[in-house]
Amino acid sequence: MTNIPASDLTAQLRSGNSTAPRLTWYGPDAERVELSGRVLDNWVAKTSNLLQDELDAEPGMRLRLDLPAHWKSMVWALAGWQLGLELVLDRVQADFLATADPAQVAEQYDAVIAVALPALAMRWAGELPHGCLDYAAEVRSHGDVFMPHGDPDPAACAVVTGDGRSIVHADLLSSFARPHEEGVRLHVAAGRGLEPALSDALGVWSRGGSVVLTHPDVPLTDKLLADERIHGS
Repeated sequence: MTNIPASDLTAQLRSGNSTAPRLTWYGPDAERVELSGRVLDNWVAKTSNLLQDELDAEPGMRLRLDLPAHWKSMVWALAGWQLGLELVLDRVQADFLATADPAQVAEQYDAVIAVALPALAMRWAGELPHGCLDYAAEVRSHGDVFMPHGDPDPAACAVVTGDGRSIVHADLLSSFARPHEEGVRLHVAAGRGLEPALSDALGVWSRGGSVVLTHPDVPLTDKLLADERIHGS
């Protein structure tokens, strides 16, 4: 596995041909979103800045992702790791919660962020619980370049896997990312869950490849495989 710190992975995403697709999403109702390395990095930077500047997030704090495998989940994970946060993928208590279902939040968090999943959503549809931040409405106002206020600790926990392994930031790519071929264009099924999708995506991006992520309701047809030039494993 290429030895790239996970916090610097977005620099690799925008290097070389930064206009080439790095993440393509197929969602319900014929939704298709394609993010180049530059655009993906831009979303990650804005999300990191929202966490740091608006919510006072600092390295070592915990970010829970109560989200399905989705292109916005990928953005949130990269933003959290770039900031030096620990990603929480289960119901363990955390400082911040990013969720697609804010009405069901029962635990206490420093901040709850409602993440509208439709690609064209400019704000959350409907009423939000008091104090809940609207990601779609807020994120675009934040800076396109992320400048951290503090240095993440490479020995701090980055994620605890479903089988209980604690992975530190310095080992994300060697111990959490799933190895893939150089330059692969990989299909990732969202129905397998967020953790496997993140593991695949990190492994692909660290090898200069790209990901096609499909919602469980989207059939993997021969046309889709051909149109997206999916190859490798």
